[in-house]
Amino acid sequence: MGTISKDLSETVHRIACQEISSEKPSKKYESDPLLARLRELGTELWIDTGELELAQSIWKNELTALTTNNTLANQVVQSGVMDDVIQETVSKLGEAASGLSRDELVMEVGFVINCRIALRLVEAFKVKVSVELHPAISRDLEKSVEYGKRYFRVCPEYFIVKVPLTPEGLLATRRIRQENIPVNFTLGFSARQNYLTARLSNPNYVNVFLGRLNAVVADNAAGTGEWVGEKVTLHTQSTVSEVRNEHADINTRLIAASIRNGDQVATLAGLDVHTIPPKAMKEFQESGRIPDQIKPTEGTALNPNVDSAHEWSARVAKLWDVDGDFRKAVDRLMARNDLSQLSGESLVKFFEENNLDLFHPFTGSDLKKIQSDGKIPKLADWPGSIALDDLMTQSALQSFAKDQSALDARIESFLK
Repeated sequence: MGTISKDLSETVHRIACQEISSEKPSKKYESDPLLARLRELGTELWIDTGELELAQSIWKNELTALTTNNTLANQVVQSGVMDDVIQETVSKLGEAASGLSRDELVMEVGFVINCRIALRLVEAFKVKVSVELHPAISRDLEKSVEYGKRYFRVCPEYFIVKVPLTPEGLLATRRIRQENIPVNFTLGFSARQNYLTARLSNPNYVNVFLGRLNAVVADNAAGTGEWVGEKVTLHTQSTVSEVRNEHADINTRLIAASIRNGDQVATLAGLDVHTIPPKAMKEFQESGRIPDQIKPTEGTALNPNVDSAHEWSARVAKLWDVDGDFRKAVDRLMARNDLSQLSGESLVKFFEENNLDLFHPFTGSDLKKIQSDGKIPKLADWPGSIALDDLMTQSALQSFAKDQSALDARIESFLK
């Protein structure tokens, strides 16, 4: 997939753009005392949805952003609400896109759709919205940089570019951030992944998908999974805070993502950012808690329920640990004078040479199996050489790729 022409890029840009009114919506919505308490403790609150009407039904003054992703965008597109935009885009591109392959044309229409979904949210709430790159370019450094810049250019006041955790994504983020483009670096599952990301790439935000961590332990009979994701998240918060304190040029903040219920919202009070699905936010608001019961929990000792006899138990414990060998390896990486010339392959080679199991060489058949298994992998099917955070990241990326394929298929149905 090559770089599209400047003229075509400008055409797509004009179609994707939408004028945003100056009207502020704050007077339309009420405050919530429990959410106000979280804000008081320093937690920024985002909503995890691309559905405008759903967001409007639960919006409160304490909310400051929204996140979209390939799965959430697909839900919006499959509802039919974007059909007119798809048809309009296909029609307007016309001859301008005549030199594109079918896949490239779908990519460009998908770019417009992602922008329009996010712009609907911007228009309604006048807050930041994270917009995610297409999974097909997750291992393409140059395309990730190109599309990151293009998304930001559509709405520089409100868009945050969402980049997935791959070797190329790390390097793309490093380059994008050097141009002061805000990045939400997604699909993180461990403290060490986010330590590396903060040091190497300095995105505005990193993530721990905590709900999936509890689920992978429970679904694979490695324990109940209780507190696993929460412990990883709290340890990652300490790690990210440590990096910020030690490196004045790094301002990365942590997002608690994949929150599954209201109890997790309360447990992670005081964390940098929560991105909360509407169902979990409503559960938190209706939990019967009062504001004074919400306390900051960073540093709280949690005892995750993991069966120590399970073959993956040691790999679960690595999720919240950033050991000395890993830190030294990152120090060596950061001391290199060729960081701006690194490729994804060379970054992978560096970690292999340092005997760190961060980027397993999954084969094409591996990826098909991961996608067929869904968000939660079957651990018994994978060898001991694979780290759990690496496997979980790949599972998340493949689940997004599957939903993106469904979105792309709907776009294709409009092509002649």
